[in-house]
Amino acid sequence: MLLCFWFGASIGDDSPPTTTEVLIFGDSLAAAYQLPTEAGWVARLHERLAERAPGRFAITNASVSGETTSGGLSRLPEVLATSDFDWVLLELGANDGLRGLPLSRIKANLQTLIDRIEAHGAQVVLLGIMLPSNYGPAYTEPFAAMYQQLASERDLPVLPFLLEGVASERELMMDDGIHPNAAGQERVLENVWEVVAPLWGLDEPSEQP
Repeated sequence: MLLCFWFGASIGDDSPPTTTEVLIFGDSLAAAYQLPTEAGWVARLHERLAERAPGRFAITNASVSGETTSGGLSRLPEVLATSDFDWVLLELGANDGLRGLPLSRIKANLQTLIDRIEAHGAQVVLLGIMLPSNYGPAYTEPFAAMYQQLASERDLPVLPFLLEGVASERELMMDDGIHPNAAGQERVLENVWEVVAPLWGLDEPSEQP
């Protein structure tokens, strides 16, 4: 009788699904630079997830303006210790590139970041970036290709250029020509959504009224 009771209880288990913990780990491009936090693409992603899949996702944004891959390596252990993250959206390298650091060093740091995230048990989504053209093709082209190479070598989902369709549109960028304004953040959200929605089973239209 006890066995039958246990079996019946397990069949009718209505416990809520486990929350998927998502960490955004990046620089000013993920930190809503000079904007209200709620206008940034990370906050807008959180809102969309809450609409499409209520209660299924929790978002932690540990992005810091000015962050480099080296700084990220220093901060990462403390951040990972705060939760059992399932996914990490890794968006770093832009500030290294703007400083003209050697590509080999940037790539090595990104590889180490990926290693540590995967050792934590989380899956990585790589968010790539491109540099302004005035840095010259000899540096900008291999820099942009670096993210695709890492994704291929490590079998990671990747967004090749976070600011696709944004950086080239003046009305979507701040006066510095580097950071998206509020309207640009909405386009960035769509770029990220195209990558993560299929991974998280959310590429179908919402069933919410």
